[in-house]
Amino acid sequence: MVNSKNKIPIRLTEERWFHIIENHDDIAGYYDTVLETIEDPDFIIEGYRDALIALKTINKKKMLAAVYKELSSKDGFVITAYFTNKLQLNKVNILWAKKQN
Repeated sequence: MVNSKNKIPIRLTEERWFHIIENHDDIAGYYDTVLETIEDPDFIIEGYRDALIALKTINKKKMLAAVYKELSSKDGFVITAYFTNKLQLNKVNILWAKKQN
């Protein structure tokens, strides 16, 4: 469990993790990185149905996307996670961005 940027605890259950790696086997070794992406993202963008998508840059061409939902001020959960190289940040609604140094 980690806290989102809104200080809301976000759960990643064993059942959900197995569901994620069944559909995105390339992310199997990145459990901790998924949680870190939610806790310390580079960007947070708007997802579907009130979901949030935390993005972390892995390299110049690849980002990790962790999709999660904040249910209340005390509970949230991870929906899915995947790697993407197709994201065009100029075409999405950026809700939060890490300040560049």
